[in-house]
Amino acid sequence: MTIPLPPEVGCGGGGSCHCAGEAQPPRINGVALLGPGEQLAPDALMERAHAELLRQEAVRQGLLPDTHPRHAPELDEAQRQVLEAMVEAAVVTPAPSREAQERYYLAHKPHFVTGQALHVRHILFGVTPGVDVHRLAQRAETALLELSRKDVPAGRFEQLARELSNCPSSAEGGDLGWVGPHDCAPELANELFYQSDSGWGMGVHPRLVHTRFGFHIVEVLGRRKGTQQDFDAVQDRIAIQMTLQSRATALRQYMRLLIGQAHVVGLALEGADSPLVQ
Repeated sequence: MTIPLPPEVGCGGGGSCHCAGEAQPPRINGVALLGPGEQLAPDALMERAHAELLRQEAVRQGLLPDTHPRHAPELDEAQRQVLEAMVEAAVVTPAPSREAQERYYLAHKPHFVTGQALHVRHILFGVTPGVDVHRLAQRAETALLELSRKDVPAGRFEQLARELSNCPSSAEGGDLGWVGPHDCAPELANELFYQSDSGWGMGVHPRLVHTRFGFHIVEVLGRRKGTQQDFDAVQDRIAIQMTLQSRATALRQYMRLLIGQAHVVGLALEGADSPLVQ
C-alpha cells in the first residue's frame, strides 16, 4: 500500500533532525527505521517511515499486536491489509455536489476541449546532473531573444535546434509534429493549452517553457482549435477527478496528524495537530 507523503517531507534541516551536529539514526517513537549498518535511498526511507507510523497507529487502536520491536518490522500482506482498512475507515471522502462540479468545470474549461492540437517544434536546453542551471537558462534566453526578432533569417530555428537542442527531434530541426495536451510533458501542456493566454497565436512562444526536462523554446507552426465539451458530457469525469483530489488531500492530512503525534528523531517530517480536514 502506498499513500502520498506530504510534499514537505525530506531529510535534514528541520524538525527533530540533528544534521547540524552529530547525525542521529532515524527513529519514530523509539523504533529505529534502519537496521545495523543498513542504508536506504531517501524515498525508500520515507516509505518505511510512513509504514511505521501507520503500524504504530494500528497497534494503538488494538488492530495489530504490540511486539515492541527495536527496528521497524517488515509488514506482511495481512498486516498491510489491516493498515489499509484502518486508513479507509479514517479517511472518508464525500462525493462532490453538482454545484461544486459545475464550479470546477468553469474553472477548468480548457481541459475539456477535444480535438485540439498544435504543430510545434522546440529547442530543449536539458537540465542534466552537474549542469549550471543559471548559465543554461541564460543561453536559452539568448537564443529565444534571437529567434523572437522580426528580422530573424529563415531556417534559423532549425539551425539552432540542430546545434543546441538536447532532444532527439534536433535531427528534424526540432519538429515534434502535431501534438495534443496528452502528448507532451504536463508543464508544456499547461503552458500551451491550458493557460488563459495559451491562445497567443502562431510563431515563437514569447517566453521559455520550464519542464522537468529543462528549458524549451517553442514555436507553433499550426493550430487545431478543437471542440469545447459541455458540462453534462464530462460530469462523470469531473466527479472522479474531484474525488481523487479530495482523497489525496485527506490522506496527506491524516499522515500529518500521525506525524504531529509522534516523536521523530533523525528525520524531518512536517506534522499537524489540527483535526482531520476532508
